[in-house]
Amino acid sequence: MSEMAPSNSPEYPSPLLRLLTLGQPKPAQTRFDCETFGITHEHVPDLIRMLGDGQLNDAPGDSDWVWGPLYAWRALGELRAEPAIAPLLDLLARIDQNDDDWVGEEVPRILAQIGPSALAPAKDYLANPAHGEWARVAAARSLGMIGQNHPETRDACVITLRTQLAAHADQSGTLNAMLVSALLDLKAVEALPDMESAFAADHVDETVVGDFEDVEIELGVKTTRTRARRPNQLTEMRARLRAALGGGLSDDGDFEDALADTFPAAPVKRDRVGRNDPCPCGSGKKYKKCCGKS
Repeated sequence: MSEMAPSNSPEYPSPLLRLLTLGQPKPAQTRFDCETFGITHEHVPDLIRMLGDGQLNDAPGDSDWVWGPLYAWRALGELRAEPAIAPLLDLLARIDQNDDDWVGEEVPRILAQIGPSALAPAKDYLANPAHGEWARVAAARSLGMIGQNHPETRDACVITLRTQLAAHADQSGTLNAMLVSALLDLKAVEALPDMESAFAADHVDETVVGDFEDVEIELGVKTTRTRARRPNQLTEMRARLRAALGGGLSDDGDFEDALADTFPAAPVKRDRVGRNDPCPCGSGKKYKKCCGKS
């Protein structure tokens, strides 16, 4: 394909026009080599402009153009471009408004790649209830990744996540569960009292991270379960699988391996769901609201 921008699209420097020709990246291809494309810090303003280019972001899912902004995100991460932090956070609205799952997957990692300077803006974004649920989930994931990638920020990220979890009564079970998940990623044993309070109030979606006893085991304060899990979507699936296996799956069995062995996944035609494509299962819904839903 020639290196041409879409008609009526703002012009971009030549190195950035190449981003509009690359198409969907492979699953293992998450890093971006700016040097290969001749992209430098002087291109940061145009890369940021590409982030919000609606003609690119909302292009058909089978076009190469729609992937141009994704490569711009990755380039900004590789350049550790601090001026891109606010525009990247603005992109999170697309998760709820446009069902753009790639934003939710990629932007937290890129914010963490840019560095500790993203911590305070991500904290403010997470704390603002005016933002969509999934956008705030992505902000929580960003904080977990920042704390992991930059150990000097770990304690500040834990405090932020704990503070947000303290408001569990006013938040969805999904958001609370993702706050717990980020704390688990940070091995935040000190946050156990906050997590216990949210679980005790039944304000955590247990299909996301399990129940509080699962949390205790993951953090190493317990070694085995002492009580049965409450019924939920996952425990019901476990019961059906146990019945299919003739009762051969114990509560401590490897549920995921048994599930994969008993019900092998069907082959798929592409590696990941396109940015603006419906779920590949054929439901007509976007992936996040269908097979990607927790």
